[in-house]
Amino acid sequence: MKLDFNNMMAEFVGPHGITPAAIAAIEGKIGEAVKAMEIKRPQMQWRDLPHNQGRVVEEILEYVAEMSPKIGALVVLGIGGSALGPIALQQALNSPFYNLSDDLRAGRPQLFVLDNIDPATIGDLFAMLDLETTLFSVVSKSGATSETMSQFMIVKQMLEEKFGKEGAAARIVCTTDKSEGNLIKIAQAEGYKTFVIPSGVGGRFSQLCPVGLLPAAFCGLDIRALLAGAAAADSACQNPDFWQNPAYIFAILHYLALKDGKNISVMMPYADSLKFMADWYAQLWAESLGKKFDNSGREVFVGQTPVKALGATDQHSQVQLYAEGPFDKVMVFLGVEDYGADIDIPETFTDMPSLGFLGGHSLAKLLKTQQMATEYALLKAGRPNMTISLPEVNEYTMGQLFYILEVATAFAGELLEIDAFDQPGVEEGKNATYAYFGRPGYEAKKAELNARPAKSPKYIC
Repeated sequence: MKLDFNNMMAEFVGPHGITPAAIAAIEGKIGEAVKAMEIKRPQMQWRDLPHNQGRVVEEILEYVAEMSPKIGALVVLGIGGSALGPIALQQALNSPFYNLSDDLRAGRPQLFVLDNIDPATIGDLFAMLDLETTLFSVVSKSGATSETMSQFMIVKQMLEEKFGKEGAAARIVCTTDKSEGNLIKIAQAEGYKTFVIPSGVGGRFSQLCPVGLLPAAFCGLDIRALLAGAAAADSACQNPDFWQNPAYIFAILHYLALKDGKNISVMMPYADSLKFMADWYAQLWAESLGKKFDNSGREVFVGQTPVKALGATDQHSQVQLYAEGPFDKVMVFLGVEDYGADIDIPETFTDMPSLGFLGGHSLAKLLKTQQMATEYALLKAGRPNMTISLPEVNEYTMGQLFYILEVATAFAGELLEIDAFDQPGVEEGKNATYAYFGRPGYEAKKAELNARPAKSPKYIC
């Protein structure tokens, strides 16, 4: 995997780019961030996942071998990182038509991820499933996530009514904390199979533990290679020379761009397989770095808004804005050297020069050329951009990509002097939901909500 940041630098992109002098001016801050990453590593237990999941992998593979002959569908109940990571990995490494084809699945179960609580969607899925051969994977570290646990409560009742308690227990697996929270207590009481989310591993950093490894293994992906790629990335991310450390330089360039008013980070894969990596990145970057307070308690209101796009599709919907709109964005392209497949474009319409020129080339060449052309157009327009290139999309390179972006996020948090691992803004919405539903202990929040001014009809049309 390579990170090419030439087009972030002023000598290439012009006055809106970053100069070596600007980087040199914050070398003291960079050095402090490097030290902080070393000192805090024991608290960042997600950084150990590439190295300490060996026994867990064996347990997962044994469970998958036992259950796969019995099930036709795996339904993941999760939200946030518990859903986005598994979706991104499945989209990257299995066919987008995986669920539709017995041949593509080769005896493996269909995968469905219920990452929302829309009753129409859930009702439609439940009506389609054969509950006899469906396994439900409940993912919540705390066991207090309202969306996931409400889904679980519905599933539990549905299965128990059809199969009894013992039959229901055979169709439920839980991924949660080892000893704390509601879900582990329920799982132990009901006899559900469980896998552990290590302490110190938050949802958006959990793809390399059973949260991501379990559904990946059920879908036939090589989870050992995924961890091996992440381990290789960990080595690269410990390089003290930040110019040669892909995670650190990614963060440094975004930090300086943000200081220069570029408060939007656009991730644009040029491969359908990487489409949902942009969704996963959006949560990682937004929830980690969007903070009201810094580590000293000062109001700072920092953060960079992530935006997802897809090449070449969004050349026809978003790139006009990126090329000629405000100078408030950093572009991150995801490219692939070898797509693993190609289709030739036939030499037809040779009498029409505006079409005939395509003949004799291939779709892979066209897509790569579209990417290079978009990079060039943005470069010519003076718009900073960088490119992450994967030699091919496989488990090893995906492990690298997940891990490097996680470390980059943590390093950006150090540069911004904020806590990249909490989400107090999310908690306020959760607390309001608890209060509305009458959860014990939230009476004061309910009173606060009831005391709000009534909405005025004059502002409703």
